[in-house]
Amino acid sequence: MKSLIIVESPAKAKTIEKFLGQRYQVRASRGHVRDLPKSQLGVDVDQRFAPKYQIIPSQRTTIKDLKSAVGGADQVFLATDPDREGEAISWHLAHALGLDLGSPLRIVFREVTADAIRRAVEEPKPIDLALVDAQQARRVLDRLVGYQLSPLLWRKVRRGLSAGRVQSVAVRLIVDRERERAAFVSQEYWTIAATFLTKDETAIGAELAAVGGAKPDLSSDEAVAAIVSTVERDKPFTVSAVSEKKRRRLAPPPFTTSTLQQEASRKLGFSVRRTMSVAQTLYEGVDLSSGERIGLITYMRTDATRVAQEAKAEAHHFIRQHFSEAYDHPVERRVKAKAGVQDAHEAIRPTALERTPDQMQKSLNRDQLRLYRLIWERFLASRMSPADLKATAVEISQGKITFRATGSVVLFDGFLRVTAVSDDEEEGGGIMPPVAVGDRLSLAELTPDQHFTEPPPRYTEASLVKVLEEKGIGRPSTYAPIIDTIQQRGYVELLERRFAPTVLGEVVVDLLAAHFPEVVDPAFTADLERRLDLIEDGKEIWQDVVGSFYDDFSVRLQTAHKDVPRVKMPVEETDQVCELCGRPMVIRQGRFGPFLSCSGFPECKHARPLAKGTGVSCPLCHQGEIVERKAKRRQRVFYGCSRYPACDFTSPLKPVNRVCPECAAPYLYERRHGGHVTVSCRTPGCTFQEEVAVALSHDQ
Repeated sequence: MKSLIIVESPAKAKTIEKFLGQRYQVRASRGHVRDLPKSQLGVDVDQRFAPKYQIIPSQRTTIKDLKSAVGGADQVFLATDPDREGEAISWHLAHALGLDLGSPLRIVFREVTADAIRRAVEEPKPIDLALVDAQQARRVLDRLVGYQLSPLLWRKVRRGLSAGRVQSVAVRLIVDRERERAAFVSQEYWTIAATFLTKDETAIGAELAAVGGAKPDLSSDEAVAAIVSTVERDKPFTVSAVSEKKRRRLAPPPFTTSTLQQEASRKLGFSVRRTMSVAQTLYEGVDLSSGERIGLITYMRTDATRVAQEAKAEAHHFIRQHFSEAYDHPVERRVKAKAGVQDAHEAIRPTALERTPDQMQKSLNRDQLRLYRLIWERFLASRMSPADLKATAVEISQGKITFRATGSVVLFDGFLRVTAVSDDEEEGGGIMPPVAVGDRLSLAELTPDQHFTEPPPRYTEASLVKVLEEKGIGRPSTYAPIIDTIQQRGYVELLERRFAPTVLGEVVVDLLAAHFPEVVDPAFTADLERRLDLIEDGKEIWQDVVGSFYDDFSVRLQTAHKDVPRVKMPVEETDQVCELCGRPMVIRQGRFGPFLSCSGFPECKHARPLAKGTGVSCPLCHQGEIVERKAKRRQRVFYGCSRYPACDFTSPLKPVNRVCPECAAPYLYERRHGGHVTVSCRTPGCTFQEEVAVALSHDQ
């Protein structure tokens, strides 16, 4: 007889089976096998919130197969993921398969390598019921909010809506940011830049810093013109001060889930979902060119930056071997833990530094290789010496006018040898040429520039994850589902890769804020997350935590059903006319998103889909406009003529309203891949192609 190991993923099962040999068989549960029923609340509020679990219908065959495997095994190990969700899956498996919960059947590993698996099998333990309770509390809370708030939204706003405990807070943040933008009053300001030349014609860029020793007034063009008029362009400027400071820049810590998602978005153009999907494959195992199958990174859902001792030792050895002793940084850098950090797992790192990204090229696809390189370089850099820089500031004066130039020189690159700093850590100014006090410089260029203050930027996926983490909302495993859910529900939309609330999102947030303020309160939600952590630590009873929320929530719910009037969804007027009655068309919100409807409804019920225009006229009929459409199957986006079905022109690529600079074609086509946008001409014989830019900044 063989020992049976049950994991979640077939890919992980395939990897582990290669490590353990003939004495073990490995099977996959394919995720959760039991859950609350979809057709009812599934929580007995009167019996201390007792959940009513059932086998998920699609998992009945899986359970049948696993029961058969259990019957033929001499020992069973549950090896689901090492977090709350994984512990809960093991607990549900034990119940569904009739296993003894008190026996040592749970094994845990945080990297899918032969050594880690063998150590785990040698150290089985009982299921951690405190972890299970924390997951149960979250699941029950989410069910109570979702299944009891949603009917209220159906009655008061529109059928088909739903509300979520954590997702509602995310929508609130996006709505609040949009309203900040709408209330923002832009203010004018100016800068005065100058370019100076040294005796050997080396250029130094500077900016006006002071007039008469005080900060200059640059609030209007008149004030700027007055200052510029005092500059004597033909006379030399003098270097009045030079200051140099040595600065030490510490290496960044290795990745957590949040920082990996942010950096992959900024550098690779990956969505949060895409990052986690690719990271999952790297964790569960890939086939190497040598024939070996192994996990390349440690567990990718973590909020900690700590690293195992053996990994530290491996890093120090690798650095000394491939660089020099000067690059090895044996002193442990202390990173202050943020409030609410669970610290259940170590940071995301490669399972072996010797498996370099260059060596993995033949074994990984493009996305896997790019993400693996990011993780590998970040971990290696985190164990390397700080970078030493010399920062120089130069003041350049003429009379009362003083300009300031800054620059820096890298004295020792340290960790910068393997990874660049983030954009928000860059120091401006470039390399400063050698100058001394008293040196004469000539003015080559003086440029006044007008600017206007800008409103706070909309959230990108990366910046939304960052603020959720900072506010203690959600946990590493929840960021991707939160972002998916708020888009699927139609509460927010992506405009140029940034989140904007829909009319529906604003209406729902306002209703919840008025009658259920705790549901959309970031501080309240963060405190609830903290109490879930206390359940995991065995310091709170999960039913008490749920009860403290539900007692007040249920009273508010009853009141809202009685007193809240039905919300009339606002409509947006358009310049389009109804084909049937000639009245103006308006944009209404429907179950599947916004659509065009006759303003004469219900007398006239004419409606049609709302399509996003591109500004490009149809190349086939020359009458309609190319608009964005979605295929009925898979919701795939394509582009077609607004006169369909009279004109059946379609294109999988987005037309861009820009004339081709080579053949003068009236428009180009846009292709997005990763973090890049390429526009190209599709006219036969024309080869024009241009990379526009990294796809709209992700780091704000």
